[in-house]
Amino acid sequence: MSTPKNQPMTDALDLSTLNEDQRDALVRLIVTLADSKRLMGIRYSDWTLGAPSIETGVSMASMTQDEWGHARLLYAMLKTLDIDPGPFEYERTGDKFASVSALDREPLDWAAVVALMVLADGALSTMLRSVAQGTLEQARRRVPKMLAEEQYHMSMGSAWYRRLADSGGESRRLLAVATEDILPGLLAWVGVDDAAARRMVAIGILDSAADRLALYRDEVREFVALVGVDIDAVLGTSEWDEVRGRAVGRPDEEACERARGDRNRALLVE
Repeated sequence: MSTPKNQPMTDALDLSTLNEDQRDALVRLIVTLADSKRLMGIRYSDWTLGAPSIETGVSMASMTQDEWGHARLLYAMLKTLDIDPGPFEYERTGDKFASVSALDREPLDWAAVVALMVLADGALSTMLRSVAQGTLEQARRRVPKMLAEEQYHMSMGSAWYRRLADSGGESRRLLAVATEDILPGLLAWVGVDDAAARRMVAIGILDSAADRLALYRDEVREFVALVGVDIDAVLGTSEWDEVRGRAVGRPDEEACERARGDRNRALLVE
């Protein structure tokens, strides 16, 4: 859905004209993006102290803040549909979270974190770019700043991915394992073409599934090839949860508890 330079962007969508199915599909898209950003922040935050250097740890802390800020902005977009974002942020159990499957488990090593930076964060950026160029006015205003901040995430992730791939040995092996583990779910998500996704394409909020998937494959092809993965030979998972708009599965409950901020709210004094 790229808009050529000097060509006006498509008119913004009038949300009051959406039917129930279209509204539900838009809610699913917003919540999946917001949940993924929130969980990405959780996964990054766990490595602020475990990163290979102090400087890298500081960067992880900064990226955590970015992801949580992005999540809040995305959840807030539900208000444009007259939906209170509070229950989505604070009241759901793990089986209701719609975050991408790559974030379901805590990364157990630095290579897995690096794979998330390049592949999962990259998938989120691909989807956000599509939304930012579409007919959803709120996304046009809010998402470009997110994408500008994501450029730093990708820069750092790219450098580390190359470094680990070039190092050979155990580091390269772990990076290959992490890459092969999360790619199918990410490809399924970026290239989703179920009924809800087609509704988003029909009203101009998303690019076509083929365009999104082609863009994502092109963006990660060079990286995954460094660990012996042919991106064009990897298929998306066939196990799909159409209600939540993600691969079948759920994030661990501890991460969801932290994402909801249960312990923080317990400290509040009325």
